[in-house]
Amino acid sequence: MIEALKELGAHIEIKRPDCVLGWSVDHEELNLEVSPARIVGLVEFLKLDSTCKFSSLVDITAVDYPDRPKRFDVVYHFLSMYQNQRIRVKTAVREEDMVPSITGIHPSANWFEREVFDMYGILFSGHPDLRRILTDYGFRGHPLRKDFPTTGYTEVRYDEAEKRVVYEPVKLVQEYRQFDFMSPWEGADYILPGDDKTAPDGKAEKEKS
Repeated sequence: MIEALKELGAHIEIKRPDCVLGWSVDHEELNLEVSPARIVGLVEFLKLDSTCKFSSLVDITAVDYPDRPKRFDVVYHFLSMYQNQRIRVKTAVREEDMVPSITGIHPSANWFEREVFDMYGILFSGHPDLRRILTDYGFRGHPLRKDFPTTGYTEVRYDEAEKRVVYEPVKLVQEYRQFDFMSPWEGADYILPGDDKTAPDGKAEKEKS
């Protein structure tokens, strides 16, 4: 299985050196890295090439790395039912970059790309109808970005007086809305539950008989 994926990775790199920036086999799955400008050409090749035949688009998602210049990885998962193989294609993009849509090759990418736009704010050029799909059209922000506050910016409730749903700014008595990327255990100078049973030498005390 691993060797077959390595052969496939080498085949794709040889056939499309203009697209492939790098590849590896991890967890029994082939991973390809490609530049955004070449994503359409590579996806078309993966679908039509007789050795690949990745005709099924399984998913499109993204990963947010706020500290990187190229903040997002847009990730595509494909399945070849003919070869019984899977492949993951990744492209790194800046926050202001636009990723070419692959809806012309895989029509099912329509809703996947809309979801990535809705959750991360990543734009897809050439998409036939790029608008929010999971949140309201007037929703502020993109919920899966790591700088999005855990409470959001607005709350929704039904107003009995107005007999309709109303949107209001979130009002909190505590200032914990902004996520600072710090682990909740960092800087803790208190003893966690259970640690008080640990002896000074670091070994757990034996249970008393």
